[in-house]
Amino acid sequence: MASARKMPSVPEVALQLPETTKVAATASESGKISGPMEPPERNFGRLRADLYQLVLRLLCIATSATAVALMVTAKEASTVSIYGFELPVHSKWSFSDAFEYLVGVSGTAAAYSLLQLLVTASKLFRKSPVHCSRSQAWLIFAVDQALAYALMSAGSAAAGISNLNRTGIRHITLPNFCKPLQSFCNHVAISIAFTFFTCFLLTTSAIQCAIWLSRN
Repeated sequence: MASARKMPSVPEVALQLPETTKVAATASESGKISGPMEPPERNFGRLRADLYQLVLRLLCIATSATAVALMVTAKEASTVSIYGFELPVHSKWSFSDAFEYLVGVSGTAAAYSLLQLLVTASKLFRKSPVHCSRSQAWLIFAVDQALAYALMSAGSAAAGISNLNRTGIRHITLPNFCKPLQSFCNHVAISIAFTFFTCFLLTTSAIQCAIWLSRN
């Protein structure tokens, strides 16, 4: 019986991939799962924009709260001379609808800015972007713009009343009430200035949201 001839061994084919190929394949697969990483420059730019938003909210709270505090403390009693007669006068912010409107709008702006400050701070603490979606950015843009217009309206109405108190009415010789009521008029004037500054800050925030929307 003939012995079985031993077949020559076939050289084994190496199936193991080189380490560099395995690392590239693993990176490619992980990229498909987790998505491409953002460059450091983009992360830094986003963080800087978020910090700007935080600072804007802080300034809005400070300016709008100051406007409210100055207006609600605007009251004074004195005397004014009309045709040689000394008449007692008493002025208070609540006597004017325009001043009450300014207090209401500025108070609303302060409350809204405080809410946005808390939301922004919590997102920065969790290292997540302030504007998570376009719909949220559009909402913030709309509210910022609406409050800015309302503050401009309130400041303009209050400025008209304050100017009337300072100049009087020439045709009926109404005197300048800001001479005997200087403290009251100063409180009102500074409050109006802070109201316009809050309007500028909210407009800046709305512009920042518009820039973000144009880039995303």
